[in-house]
Amino acid sequence: GIASRAIKPTLGIVDPLHTLSMPERIVANSGFDVLCHALESYTALPYNMRSPCPSNPINRPAYQGSNPISDVWALHALRIVAKYLKRAIRNPDDLEARAHMHLASAFAGIGFGNAGVHLCHGMSYPISGLVKTYKPKDYNVDHSLVPHGLSVVLTSPAVFAFTAQILPERHLEAAEILGADIRAARIKDAGFILADTLRKFLFDLNVDDGLAAIGYSKADIPALVKGTLPQERVTKLSPRPQTEEDLSALFEASMKLY
Repeated sequence: GIASRAIKPTLGIVDPLHTLSMPERIVANSGFDVLCHALESYTALPYNMRSPCPSNPINRPAYQGSNPISDVWALHALRIVAKYLKRAIRNPDDLEARAHMHLASAFAGIGFGNAGVHLCHGMSYPISGLVKTYKPKDYNVDHSLVPHGLSVVLTSPAVFAFTAQILPERHLEAAEILGADIRAARIKDAGFILADTLRKFLFDLNVDDGLAAIGYSKADIPALVKGTLPQERVTKLSPRPQTEEDLSALFEASMKLY
């Protein structure tokens, strides 16, 4: 990942007509990135729990942790994803769905552009970077590729089951937005409920069955962990600190989803 204040654009144009030519899997994987942007920024380490506090505001990192402003954008984007992503994927002519998803992408961008993302994104870089032979459907490429949104979402059930220990109310709220019935839910089960909700969501959208389905095995876990460790720009925004052993367990749990 490359990040700098110098590459922030001065103008963004949101034009849903450009999305109408996107094939199904590209819509899906782009939508999964929006989903994780919203979920990760809403569940990121709260801004007032970050330390050390810089002595001068100019030295603050771009990502602040979850905060009352980013929360508004993240939740709004998540509600749109819950309502429109499946429609946008299944019907290429559904301008309403694709327009709302394009807006959700911008909304979630405002959210995570201030709060930051955490483990799904931190773990996604080696998943994409160490690709072997996987070639995704609908992508016109002559080389192996794990699309970014796919590399992010494949670990999401394991990640949110792990992080929910710290902010269970937020994880449970996210599960409800995505369709879970939480009326009889116990707060201590929030992570498992969100994980199961995400698995059902991905299964309904024909997502590959975990990292094993895109060419990885348990033998690759040490390399995947090694590739995650330098991503502190995002991994330190996880509400729950993680060890190398934790990361290994998360990758192992993501080998198969269903």
